[in-house]
Amino acid sequence: MFISMQHQYSLMQREEEREMFPLLADEGLGSLIWSPLARGRLTRPWGQTTTRSDNDPISAAMLDQAQNRPIADAVQHVAENRGIPMARIALAWLLRNPVVTAPIIGATRPEHLADAVAALDIDLTAVEAHLLETPYTPRTPSGY
Repeated sequence: MFISMQHQYSLMQREEEREMFPLLADEGLGSLIWSPLARGRLTRPWGQTTTRSDNDPISAAMLDQAQNRPIADAVQHVAENRGIPMARIALAWLLRNPVVTAPIIGATRPEHLADAVAALDIDLTAVEAHLLETPYTPRTPSGY
């Protein structure tokens, strides 16, 4: 029996919202999300790098496009206004979607788990959600 799908989904990759998420909602199915933090791009200000981002050709090909900068900037803005890490804002946004069953966060350090758990208690306002969603433009799905 089919009970869930696994999707790439984040503020930088929202193509599943058009077809798959409505289908999942209609059928009562869940979605397990991979790369909810866009390979770390939603966890730090645009232009700030890590050893991984400097050495990950997949990440560079998928996420370093100019169209993603306004998205990262919006996450940074909301996070700074709340005084919390960007990862918490990006995950809190993701968890607003009722078909999202769970994100696969790929934690590599204890603070990654702390941010993921803390995101459960964040209720974004409609204004914050709008700020986060507005910069997105349709694109070809990547990373499949």
